[in-house]
Amino acid sequence: MKIFPAIDIKDKKCVRLVKGDFDNKIEYDISPAEQAAEYKNHGFKNLHIVDLDGALTGEISNLDIIQDITSKFNLKIEIGGGIRSFESIQKYIDAGVEKVILGSAAIKNKNFLKEACEKFPNKIALGLDAKDGYLSVSGWKENSNQLTMDFLEEVNDFGASRLIYTDINRDGTKQGPNFVETAKIADKSNCPVIISGGVSSIDDIKKAKSLKNIEGIIVGKAIYDGDIKLHELKKEIDA
Repeated sequence: MKIFPAIDIKDKKCVRLVKGDFDNKIEYDISPAEQAAEYKNHGFKNLHIVDLDGALTGEISNLDIIQDITSKFNLKIEIGGGIRSFESIQKYIDAGVEKVILGSAAIKNKNFLKEACEKFPNKIALGLDAKDGYLSVSGWKENSNQLTMDFLEEVNDFGASRLIYTDINRDGTKQGPNFVETAKIADKSNCPVIISGGVSSIDDIKKAKSLKNIEGIIVGKAIYDGDIKLHELKKEIDA
């Protein structure tokens, strides 16, 4: 199973939000590039990056940081946050990222998701961020009034290469992922699923391995706060 250490970028800094609340964020002293180096030095191969500035504005805001990371480290990067045009997707692919995550734009315009999957085969990941069963959009500031399972059923055959499912109520809380809902999503999804939100311990990683159609898991705040040590996390990849 793939483990994706996370980097969330806001104002050029590494931050973590609690339940997606931009007013409830923690800034860390380490820069995004330094954090990426730390992950690389510990032997990680995958990296999950969110451009929180982009999520709020709908425009690419930190391409220079992404290019810096891709040029220095041989990491397979998935990136999300405010990607709402083919041009933005192309810029990230040209910068060397492995997967581009479409969230709000895909939920608001299913045709955009379908065309993106056709135009950029094996490069598009679908990001579904849910709160109480409903999808949230625009940096989690809007409820789409769409049930997560209903939306997935509508777009399941579009050709996304990966699905990233985040329970917003768990994100940044270190209360453990919502394994019950994630298992339902993974059972329905035509593509492999990445678990996101609330990872608190190595036990969460081990539990994720027992689920079907799970490609990997994202770990963020628990790393920054020292609850999960990188050397311990790396063992789970090798196990």
